[in-house]
Amino acid sequence: MKLKPLADRVVLKQNAAEERTSSGIFLASAAQEKPEIYEVIEVGPGGIVDGNEVKMIVKPGESVLVGKYSGSKIKLEDVEYTIVRQSDILAVIE
Repeated sequence: MKLKPLADRVVLKQNAAEERTSSGIFLASAAQEKPEIYEVIEVGPGGIVDGNEVKMIVKPGESVLVGKYSGSKIKLEDVEYTIVRQSDILAVIE
């Protein structure tokens, strides 16, 4: 099954949490902080949203930074995805 976002929405997959600190100490899963860095999986077509034309800037495969509580989380085939509007994306990581 494949997700196809509509309008200005973007499907994201969260990057894995770090398992150890920079000094080499392994972290328990409860202590691991999930980063707000996501991989873009699928991008909607854009178009007219709320009376304004929206051009999609992000592309599949890019890494992006998203606010901590942004978007809607869904689980599909044991993989968790987040769907956000393009305007919820704070930055593209290069």
